[in-house]
Amino acid sequence: MKLERTPLVKSLERRLLLRGTLSLGALTLLSGCDFSDDDGVHRFLAGLSRWNDRAQAALFGTTLAPTFSEAQAVKDFRYNAFFGPEDAPNLTPADYRLQLSGMIGDKRPWTVEQLYALPNQQSQITRHVCVEGWSMIGKWTGVPLRDFLKRVDADTNARYVAFQCADGYYGSIDMASALHPQTIMAFNYADETLPGKLGFPFKLRIPTKLGFKNPKWVTTMYVTNRYPGDFWADRGYNWFSGL
Repeated sequence: MKLERTPLVKSLERRLLLRGTLSLGALTLLSGCDFSDDDGVHRFLAGLSRWNDRAQAALFGTTLAPTFSEAQAVKDFRYNAFFGPEDAPNLTPADYRLQLSGMIGDKRPWTVEQLYALPNQQSQITRHVCVEGWSMIGKWTGVPLRDFLKRVDADTNARYVAFQCADGYYGSIDMASALHPQTIMAFNYADETLPGKLGFPFKLRIPTKLGFKNPKWVTTMYVTNRYPGDFWADRGYNWFSGL
């Protein structure tokens, strides 16, 4: 899926290009390699990124994120997107269906009512860390993603769980992150139904990863062994992005 290249997205892409140029220069100085071959550069950087993802997964894959007290949680969580609140998706319970595909045994779509009736819902008070430099502590409630994957007979030996969202965003995580005990499908914020600005009917809350790895307005979930792409990783950010 492609997202409209808004002025903010274009600005981010320019910054990423500059960052990539600087990083390439540093690598040239450090390695003495000839980076005049564009294909060789891309292969080298892709291999370096894959190594970085594996290293982060080994270091952070089973680590628990810190938790906080109710008093430390904010009631009005910050809206964060590359468009204004007036342009946020407006998903209605009557029309919404979560679509499932890929290596999932039961691909029947889920309504909002069915999702919100899932058992074993849990609350966590964790810190959201944004790559833009701010953070915020909030209380999120929902069902562990691993419970949902088990319920729909997903192949948890597969490599990736991927998501598509109503705003055009798409993302993916490794299966170990999907099965992490703190990774939840968040249906509530601050003990109230998740508001539209935070991703109604649910967002994926992964407190062990940077904020951009927490997709909102999720409309499709699928399981696959083939790398499915990731909006910001496809634009130069680290794919694993663990904290």
